[in-house]
Amino acid sequence: METKILQNLLIGVAEGRITPDEAAEKLKTLPFEDIGFAKIDTHRALRTGRGEVVFGIGKTPAQVAEIMQRLSKDTSPVIATKVGPEYYAAAAEAIQEGLTYHEQAKLLVYIKPADPGDSLRFVGGEKDKSTGITRLPAGGYLAVVCAGTADIPIAEEAAITSEVYGVPVFRHYDAGVAGIHRLMDKVEEIRKAKAVVVVAGMEGALASVVGGLVDAPVIAVPTSVGYGASMGGLAALLTMLNSCSLGVSVVNIDNGFGAGYLASLIVQGKQ
Repeated sequence: METKILQNLLIGVAEGRITPDEAAEKLKTLPFEDIGFAKIDTHRALRTGRGEVVFGIGKTPAQVAEIMQRLSKDTSPVIATKVGPEYYAAAAEAIQEGLTYHEQAKLLVYIKPADPGDSLRFVGGEKDKSTGITRLPAGGYLAVVCAGTADIPIAEEAAITSEVYGVPVFRHYDAGVAGIHRLMDKVEEIRKAKAVVVVAGMEGALASVVGGLVDAPVIAVPTSVGYGASMGGLAALLTMLNSCSLGVSVVNIDNGFGAGYLASLIVQGKQ
């Protein structure tokens, strides 16, 4: 339940539009709703400003659909991570409108139809045809940089997560250290970001390089991309944890959502 919903409920009781019994029924689910296979944290938006997020791995499509349907009654947005298209099909039966499935990022997102959502999407680096000047948002934005094309799914998970929470995103993909000139071509736009998410597999060196070029916080995301000795992303994780560049923090392997969530808080000045 969001703060504004609780406030409206209390105002409704005060004005006589809602009876105390109706209000009590509505509040029965605070601070959580037990639906057997899960205890839905309906109180999280009141505590943290954002509602519960559903981790899809290990849950069936029907379970994710029911959790999202219950959360969507009082919360927007609602996000499910690491899910395939079959989860969207199941959720679409329970939630009639407001659902979007982002296949590459494996994100399923519900946004209340009256709320702004995908309209917040910002395509960074576009140039004005008449002036040749790169278009950048005035209110601050996140830069998401990834090393290789194989890392894009995790980078998109981070980028779309931030966009869902209202943060414009500048994307710069396939800019690994093996062709560092690709990074330098866009470094001025990256430097102007309030936070930078760097996504890389293999040896994960890109995060240290970017950290040495910008004055914004860098959130490094190791991916499981790489040959045998990359050990499913462990090599990139250890490289990033041992970065000599200051201002670099690290999330877990393939945790694009966690990076995008944290970055959105930084850009919005909440951290």
